[in-house]
Amino acid sequence: MTKQTTDIVLIGAGIMSATLGTFLKNLNKDYKIAVFEKMDVAATESSDAWNNAGTGHSAFCELNYTPEKVEGSIDVSKAFKIAEQFEISKQFWSYLVSKNLICNPQQFINKVPHCSFVWGENNVSFLEKRYKALTKNVLFEGMEFSINTNVITSWMPLVMQNREPQEPVAATKMAIGTDVNFGTLTREMFGYLQKQKDVSIHFNHKVTNLKKLDNGLWEVTVYDALEDSEKIVQTNFVFIGAGGASIHLLEKANIPEGEGYGGFPVSGQWLRCTNQEVIEKHHAKVYGKATVGSPPMSVPHIDSRIINGKKELLFGPYAGFTTKFLKHGSYLDLLKSIKIDNIRPMLSAGWHNIPLTKYLINQVIQTPEERFESLLEYVPSAQFNDWVLEEAGQRVQVIKEDKNGVGVLEFGTEVINTADGSLAVLLGASPGASTAVSIMLEVLQKCFPSQINSVAWQQKLLEMIPSYASSLQNDKELVQKIRKYTSQTLKLV
Repeated sequence: MTKQTTDIVLIGAGIMSATLGTFLKNLNKDYKIAVFEKMDVAATESSDAWNNAGTGHSAFCELNYTPEKVEGSIDVSKAFKIAEQFEISKQFWSYLVSKNLICNPQQFINKVPHCSFVWGENNVSFLEKRYKALTKNVLFEGMEFSINTNVITSWMPLVMQNREPQEPVAATKMAIGTDVNFGTLTREMFGYLQKQKDVSIHFNHKVTNLKKLDNGLWEVTVYDALEDSEKIVQTNFVFIGAGGASIHLLEKANIPEGEGYGGFPVSGQWLRCTNQEVIEKHHAKVYGKATVGSPPMSVPHIDSRIINGKKELLFGPYAGFTTKFLKHGSYLDLLKSIKIDNIRPMLSAGWHNIPLTKYLINQVIQTPEERFESLLEYVPSAQFNDWVLEEAGQRVQVIKEDKNGVGVLEFGTEVINTADGSLAVLLGASPGASTAVSIMLEVLQKCFPSQINSVAWQQKLLEMIPSYASSLQNDKELVQKIRKYTSQTLKLV
């Protein structure tokens, strides 16, 4: 068994590890970084283009980010936060492009309008209230709202074709929306890292154990599948960004901060259009309202995508249930994740989410004809033979105890870190990739507090993210300046 030492260990070669590794190497070129990924290439799970919606989540069109309160007002707080976070992501990517650290931006990001579309009087009323609440913030300047069928048809002709003319409909449009290939972006960042001094990226390597040593270092046990051998790596800092596998690794780390956490797996599928004529009729991401009882990640949307240079048209996602924590995982993943410290919150969460479980089971047993019926609500002119079913990614939603000891199912992302900042783990799902830069800044703040407050790091962070340490939510001039810069650099004009 070989032994080696390094400064940083990143577990998982997805968008999170790529972002954190790129940050750290730009902030301190002397860091020694080792990346371990069990697959043979980067970004094969959640970060891969076919395994996520590819939406540059800005809360422009995602109705689940703006829930309606009991008294009828719209809660826009989450939308404002996500919109700002995506602006931060675009700044970081712009820096990488401007320094020629990654490829032509059109290979991973393209301008695609973000639209919301609803029907029925109550939903029309909701969307108008949402529009009025959002456009009070400068980040949503330029959003359009319409109930005029001719206007809406100009935005989304495919959605309006053959639609019942008497039915009340409404839509919003944000022209500056984006489609992002997070798989390509991830692989580009790892390509940059691989060229750097003291960075080693190991594929076909699975982390099997983590142990905190008395001297403060972490001992990471790694299995090399190609060599059929184990190695021990000692390091100052560990980041676990392994998607669904992060729960298992958090449990192996055996830190008090990780007690009580569990995971609820949710799978996904897409209907992909095979008719090029139909594909060309649509150029937008059109999000609707989720079915009552469905998870937020299953909000239906009909999406123009640019994947590996080719325009695609996808509808979904159709949610489902499997006990796997990864697309390339094991059906025993859920069972193996159950421990003494998390069994109560997991059972509690299961009991309080029986309607969700029933919904997911119903999704799994849907016939092709039933799936097609859902598509017809968004594309009334759709033809059954023009669409094929594709497997999407696997997500693990966070389960944790609330202050009353009740297990709560969380839809979002969460960073857990040790008190000394020597280990951090990312749990959860959407809108993770779009907000990866902000999430990794949070990791830097929690785990590298003295370094991030140094003059050198502050100056570098301002270079990478011009709005760093400033709020974009109420500064119209700054938002306009930042958007002009990122749009030009990322070729979104």
